[in-house]
Amino acid sequence: MRWSIINFGTAILASLPTVFAADSAVWQDSETGFTFSQYAAAYAIGKSLTFRIAVPSTATSSAAYDAVLQISAPLEVGWTGLAWGGTMVTNPLTVAWANGNSAVATVRWATGHVTPNIYSGAQIQVLRTGTHTNGTHWQVTLKCTGCTSFTGSSGKVTILNPNGANRLAFAYSRTKPSNPSSSSSSFGVHEVTNYWSHDFSSAGNANFAALVTKNS
Repeated sequence: MRWSIINFGTAILASLPTVFAADSAVWQDSETGFTFSQYAAAYAIGKSLTFRIAVPSTATSSAAYDAVLQISAPLEVGWTGLAWGGTMVTNPLTVAWANGNSAVATVRWATGHVTPNIYSGAQIQVLRTGTHTNGTHWQVTLKCTGCTSFTGSSGKVTILNPNGANRLAFAYSRTKPSNPSSSSSSFGVHEVTNYWSHDFSSAGNANFAALVTKNS
């Protein structure tokens, strides 16, 4: 079980572009009612994963805040993960995979380019609405407490900017976790990884708390 990004770009398919500028769009989700900022992350030629983020409209850069993450992935995706700090090391890694008609999610933390451990500094709540599987994709919608603020290896506290762009990263593997029903399951090394700049300023929701309750 390793999520390793040694030589960070070497796992990326040669034809995939590296994204530096903010490259996300607004997504109005009729199922959950959230307004998301979304990004389609290419993991193979002509294939992509979609990462959507929603935050409270009252969030500021001076205090930690909750975020809702929605991941939509083709059925062939064994697991995928989002690095909230834009790299593998010393930031929360939200990892998810399909489990039957539903999905499982966990938060991990890596201190080096080695196996990430379960991270007790963040808690996730998988929302019932917005989490499902159909004939082509699986999707998970979750609230994370502790993902937008974290302490790095130098002791510096980072709070993601809810009113601007933040560098995020993803990892992907075709191989499923060893025990898909368990959030503590082990999983193998990724096959593809990349990063992008995600615009949080279009992800604000005035009724954030009410929507979390409604979809729980």
